[in-house]
Formats: sequence, structure tokens, C-alpha cells
Amino acid sequence: MRGENTKQSSMLMLMSPESRVPAAHPIRRIKALSDDALARLSPVFDAMYSSTGRPSIPPERLLKATLLMALYSVRSERQFCEQLDYNLLFRWFLDMDMTEASFDATAFTHNRARLIAHDVAGEFFRAVVDQAKAANLMSSDHFTVDGTLIEAAASLKSFKRKDDDDTTPPDDQGNPTVDFHGEKRSNETHESTTDPDAKLARKGKGKEAKLSYSAHALMENRNGLLVGFELDTADGYAEPPSSSSTTACRASAASPSARTRVTTRATSSPRAAIATSRRMSRRRRGIRRSMRERRSQAATRLVSASGSASRRSSGG
Repeated sequence: MRGENTKQSSMLMLMSPESRVPAAHPIRRIKALSDDALARLSPVFDAMYSSTGRPSIPPERLLKATLLMALYSVRSERQFCEQLDYNLLFRWFLDMDMTEASFDATAFTHNRARLIAHDVAGEFFRAVVDQAKAANLMSSDHFTVDGTLIEAAASLKSFKRKDDDDTTPPDDQGNPTVDFHGEKRSNETHESTTDPDAKLARKGKGKEAKLSYSAHALMENRNGLLVGFELDTADGYAEPPSSSSTTACRASAASPSARTRVTTRATSSPRAAIATSRRMSRRRRGIRRSMRERRSQAATRLVSASGSASRRSSGG
């Protein structure tokens, strides 16, 4: 029987956003963990704000909103605030009722400096790591430090000579015409006008150069958990010292008797950093070569054993 397309909506409805979230949805466990971690940060939040004045958006909501943006790949704060108007799961995760208005995207901008000054994101991350320790999900034996480049939110058109004093207004304020083809550009002579800390870097030979920062992640190998994360200037030599400092710091936090083996050590000069990288490359090549030799020897033994077995069967 064909159902009837009824366009008349209900005039009265009693429901909560939680009733629309499936009981087995993994976001429920994430919400419980994040709420527990944020509850421990209440003294930090009290120190951030004045005791008088107009109440602001709770910092817990701003942090949980940032977490939702990462989990659901929401590309901007403005788009998140738009989705918050109609996404019931987002409203439930932020402890908002059905009638509460969505906050404006500028709330992130106004509160970001305050959150950074008090290292709230770092405190939130460390609280989650402590939860993993309490659940016995943290090993003090096996860590890996890996580095990558994170593209800066700055256009290559903003990468200009440091001594450029041209005051001619651009043809388009939002997207000016810039012709830098054939011009040799480097971090020594050029700098981004919108993000001076971003450096021109590439991931490897033949890759395009972008304004970037270097990121270093400390991973716990047995359970695949992120234990530490650092951002630094993309100067090409940040990974060896960052690996030592990050691993030593988080290993001591994981266990008082940490036995972490640091495979890269801090270096005091670019030449030493390059030498360390070359030694690690030679070590990796040696490991791959020995693995190929072992596989070849195993195949030879297998062929020899099968030949002997066939000769015995034919002789019998």
C-alpha cells in the first residue's frame, strides 16, 4: 500500500536531541570521555574569565565544537555554526536544547586568544592522555616520533621580498594578481606578509613548495595512541631535536621508570642533523637488505626441500 505524503507538520512535539542519537553510536563514548576531561579543567576555566560581566559562551562548548569539526571534517567555523542550527547530534554533543540559538562564528575568534594564552587545548589533550593511562592503554616501552608538514593558512601570493617597500594598491584586495614566475624565492630573502612564521618548504624532491609548519607526533605503538604533538618552524632541522625532547617528556609522563629508547637524538647544528638523517637512512637500507636476504634464503631452503621430497617419492 502506498504511503500518503502528509505535508502537515506536527504542531506540538516533546523530544530531546539525545533520543535521535543511536544508542550504539561511538560518539556517545567520546562525549563521556570529553565531558570527564573538561570537568577536570574547571579551575582553569575559572581563572580565564572575570567573575562579573555578561556571561560568555562556555569554553567547554568551544572545545567540544572544535572536536566535532575534526571528527566530522567540517571545513570552517562558519560552516559548523550553520550546521549547528539543524544537526541534532551536534546539539546533543554540546548539551544544547532544541530551542537554543546557535552561537556566531566570531565567538571562536574572540575566545581563541584567551584559550591559547592559558594553553587550554594542551590541557585538554593531556587530560585525555591521562585517561588512557588510567585505562592501562599506555606503554612506556614502544614510541615512535614522526614528522610531517602542515600547510599554513597563507597564500603564496603573500610571500614577498623582505625589502619590498612597494605601496601600490593591488588590483584586487581579495585576490590580487601576482606574477612570481622566474623569480628565485627563499626563506632568507622572502617572507609572508600575512603569516611571517610560515616558511617555504617541500616534503621531498619533485614536490611542490608550500608555506608550512613542521609537525611532530609522538605515537604509542602498542595501542596506536597519540601521546604528544608539537608544531615548529619548518626549517628542515626541527625533527631530530623535537623527537628527543618530545619522547623524553611524554615517556616520563607515561611511567616513572620509563625505558623508552630514543632512536634520534637532539642535534646542535644543521650539519649534525643531516648526519643523523643519513645514519638513519643507512640503517633502514641495511634492515631492508637483511630482510631480502632472509626471504631469499628461506625460498632457497623451500625449493631444496621440495626437490628432495620429489626425488624420494620417485625413488620409492
